Parts: sequence; structure tokens; C-alpha cells
Amino acid sequence: MPVQIPDDSDFSSFRDQVLSEDGWKSRYNKSGVTVWCREEESCAVQKLKMRIVCKDLPAETLYDVLHDINYRKKWDANMIDTYDIGRLTVNADVGYYSWRCPSPLKNRDFVTMRSWLPLGNDYLIINYSVKHPQHPPKKDYVRAVSLLTGYLIQSNGATGSTLYYLTQVDPRGSLPKWVVNRVSQFVAPKAMKKIYKAALKYPEWKRKHNPALKPWMFPEQNTLPCINAAELTLQRADSLENIDESALSEEKTHHSDDEDS
Repeated sequence: MPVQIPDDSDFSSFRDQVLSEDGWKSRYNKSGVTVWCREEESCAVQKLKMRIVCKDLPAETLYDVLHDINYRKKWDANMIDTYDIGRLTVNADVGYYSWRCPSPLKNRDFVTMRSWLPLGNDYLIINYSVKHPQHPPKKDYVRAVSLLTGYLIQSNGATGSTLYYLTQVDPRGSLPKWVVNRVSQFVAPKAMKKIYKAALKYPEWKRKHNPALKPWMFPEQNTLPCINAAELTLQRADSLENIDESALSEEKTHHSDDEDS
């Protein structure tokens, strides 16, 4: 199936989905962070939605942090590797990302098409999985599928913002119940707090690391090779290996995520 680069209506639809309360069940609500889950009748993969209120962070700073691949390598401890593959348009590209799963699960990776758009006072970034002929599944990873993942950043005046994260990911495997519970109760809140803390430190870091370089804002700075959308196809989950890890027990001493609060 060919890929479709999101247009304004897709971004508006994503924003509406993030802000909707219908069908969402709260799983965590503490210290300014809320996590909701939603079961999808048409799909066995549940959706997860998170929100963190950032009273002292401008929306533009959060937007920069989520884009800046070099800075992500500084704060994302779960990330194994990430790199950009190529650009499709001035606000769409294709990239690779791999991350550590809680031991003893196999690590996962993605190839996704990502698109972004400032929309009024909001900033949006969305992605979904695609197949690229030069980036097939790797031997030591399980290729997961992002059905829809994205961020919505809403400005709350000049110095505050609210960050939403919505994701529906097929991990390609039957996961143990402890993993599902741990994601909503521990991993997801920690991830939102980690982004917040990273964003607080970003302006100082950026002043020392190519402060004028922001290709997500200034497309003329983008030096990635161009990709034709015809080279890509939608990554269907049923075309990938599906593994059963449901019987694995949690290893108490080897958590992949950062335990710092």
C-alpha cells in the first residue's frame, strides 16, 4: 500500500483525537502527568495517551527538543540508535529508531515517516511505520509497527505549555501482562518527565551546539537526501515476524528505563 504524506486535515484530525475524552480510561494521574488507555474495537493494539503540564516551558522549546536528533542522544537513555534516512517534503522525512525493552524482552526498532506542522498556537508531530527497501528488519531486533504516534504541544501563554503524546504501536509479539502494566504505570510517566527535564536544559545546550541550526523550522538548512514517496510502502504488521514473549518473567535488576525521578 502506498504511503500518504499527512495534510492539514490529518493534523487537525490527530489534534481532535488527542483532545477527545471519549473512550479513554485514566491509568495514572500524579505530579502533573496523566496517562490514559483506550481499547480499539477494530484493532487488538490499544492506544496510550499522555499529558504533562509544563508551566515554565514555552511550546517552541518543547517542539525543538522533540525534533533535535543530536540532543535526543543526550537524554533518551532507552534509545539504542536513531538516524534520519531522507526527506520527502519540507515538513516530512523518514527515519530509524531503536530502543531497549525491559529485559528479558527483545529490543524493538522502527522505520517511520514523520511529518510536522505548526497549526495556530499548536505544534504537531506525527508518524507511522513505512517500509524502505534499503532498511529491512534487522537480525537482533523485532521490527515494531507504529500505527499512529504523535505529539501535540499547546501554548499556554508566553512561558508555559502542555505536551500530549498519543501512540498506538504494535510490538509484534504477545507481551506479558507485567509489561503492559509497567508501561502505563511507570514507563510512560517517566518518559514524559524525562522530556520535560530535557527541555529545561535545552536552551543552554543549544547555545553551544549550532544554535542557528533548526532544519525543522528552516527547511533550507535540511541536507538530507531526497526520497520519492513511491519508494515507500505502508508497513503492515502482519507481514512481520510475530513472537510470543508472554511467558517471560520480569528481571528485577535490569530495567531499561532511567530510575531517576
